[in-house]
Formats: sequence, C-alpha cells, structure tokens
Amino acid sequence: MNNKELISDIAIKMNLSKSEVQDLTDNFLDCCISQLQDGKSIGFQSFGAFEVIKREERISVHPQSKERSLIPPKLVLNFKQSQILKEKINSNL
Repeated sequence: MNNKELISDIAIKMNLSKSEVQDLTDNFLDCCISQLQDGKSIGFQSFGAFEVIKREERISVHPQSKERSLIPPKLVLNFKQSQILKEKINSNL
C-alpha cells in the first residue's frame, strides 16, 4: 500500500475528503518525525513502537578483495512489533 492508497482508504472509511485526509496524514507524520528527531520513541498500542538507536562505528571487510573499511556511526530507526500485531499476522497461517 502506498501513500495514495492509504489516503483513499481512510477517506472512504471516515467519510472525509481526500484533501482532509492528506492534511491529517501529513501532520501526523510531521509530529512523528519531530519526536524521533528529538530522540523520543513512538508507540502505538496494538501495533508497535519506533525508536531511534545509535549504531556504533564498525569495520567492514569486502568479501572478495578482503579490503577493510571503517563504517562511521549513525542513527537508525528501529521498529518492534507488538504482541497483538504479531498474533494477527500469524493467525492467517
């Protein structure tokens, strides 16, 4: 599902215009991004939690040439699914 499909789906379910839903999703994502930029985590009950973690610098080795290179530290986004989401996904097996 892409952004356009999500907006259409929400607009139909909530009986809103697509432009209203577009504004809502844009504001929602802006709030989420600003929280993550501040180093805070975001949790959605029955869905999961997003948090920014620091990945330390490490040495990488190219498999063919055996050349070593240093990968600098960086911040990455981590997602941990809730138990409820995990059960819903696995209930279709």
